[in-house]
Amino acid sequence: MVVLPASVLAASHAPSATAAATPADQFLAELAQYCGQAFAGRIIANHPQSATPDPFDGKTLVMHVRGCDSPQQELRVPFHVGTDHSRTWVITRTDRGLRLKHDHRHADGSPDAVTMYGGDTAQAGSAERQEFPVDAASVAMFTAHGMTASLRNTWAMELVPGKRFVYELARPDGRLFQVEFDLRTPVQLPPAPWGSEA
Repeated sequence: MVVLPASVLAASHAPSATAAATPADQFLAELAQYCGQAFAGRIIANHPQSATPDPFDGKTLVMHVRGCDSPQQELRVPFHVGTDHSRTWVITRTDRGLRLKHDHRHADGSPDAVTMYGGDTAQAGSAERQEFPVDAASVAMFTAHGMTASLRNTWAMELVPGKRFVYELARPDGRLFQVEFDLRTPVQLPPAPWGSEA
């Protein structure tokens, strides 16, 4: 009979760091690897087509992973649309998963009337995809501003390390909007988003 040292036995029963990490932790950690970098994007889905001019058409699209003071808890990712620097995605770790909020600002840095909307993950998701159904506070905000089409929003983010990042908005009525960013080639850093000190 072979008797193994206690240290070996303990190590064999201890979960590895990878095994212990939840999909939310893995997703946040993968995104944090791109802190300080910016990437160009392109629209890969946008239907049904709107009868009014689309604010994204013909614009340079850039995401910038820059709010990385506490990368295990929160990341801030500005989404620049041409010279419009009003949008920042705020991804936060919660007790149950991840939270996505959309921080919208005016050029003077003041908050937009419709800002900090989004939702929390309802499912564990995966290291590559997280979905965020609209939360009650956002429904109330959208209702107050007559934005009834947004009451059943689900946002999603997909991350394939070294390849692509996708931001998505979907609705049960068939609305689908997706922007894909190429993670293989960083681009020049854009200006700070509106409302940021630096």
